[in-house]
Amino acid sequence: MRLFLASYRFGPAPATFTEFLPAPARIAVIAAATDAWPEAARRSAVTSDLVPLTRLGYAAEELDLREYAADPGGVANRLADCDGVWVRGGNTFVLRAQLARSAADVVLTDLLGEGRLAYAGYSAGACVAGPTLRGLESADDPSEVRAACAMTPRWDGLGWIDVAIVPHAPRSSGTRQELTVNLEDADSVRATARSLTKAAVPYLTLTDDQVVIVEDGTRRVVGGIDSP
Repeated sequence: MRLFLASYRFGPAPATFTEFLPAPARIAVIAAATDAWPEAARRSAVTSDLVPLTRLGYAAEELDLREYAADPGGVANRLADCDGVWVRGGNTFVLRAQLARSAADVVLTDLLGEGRLAYAGYSAGACVAGPTLRGLESADDPSEVRAACAMTPRWDGLGWIDVAIVPHAPRSSGTRQELTVNLEDADSVRATARSLTKAAVPYLTLTDDQVVIVEDGTRRVVGGIDSP
């Protein structure tokens, strides 16, 4: 199983990702975490991921899970010719629900387990890979699932790794603007960490220039770990 789990996009630098999955790979971009957003904002979010990937030399196209409700065959067919998936941030609960609703969670687990696909996700796309979504309600609203997916929220992660990912941890250094943005995230990071500690779930906090990479059965954190 090959995983690239970042707090924000490419982690430390685009080269971190291109070394993980060299171009020109075929990548399916999944933006289901934005499915509760207004459509114009969602389209803009998709473009904001497609453009950087294309500029790096990847053949990137969106895979819209809304088109594959309970259709694992459809998702599997779309991914058959892909080398990897790129799963962007947004609402982790909406993402998890759409993965289940389309059966993409089962398809991705099978393809990853067989080594036929690489998975890259940031923020919500990284959080969903862990064992649970408990604690993430401090940052994401589970109630958005009902309107976006017509189902109740799920609290289980995909279980591809045995630790929960807590993204957007404050950096200890940076520009004034970067520090301000990270301080705004600090309360939700601490609240999530407290919930996971209470539930005895191990976790990793990541700043926006850090990424967890899983390859050949080993896990490493590029850039180190900051605790909240």
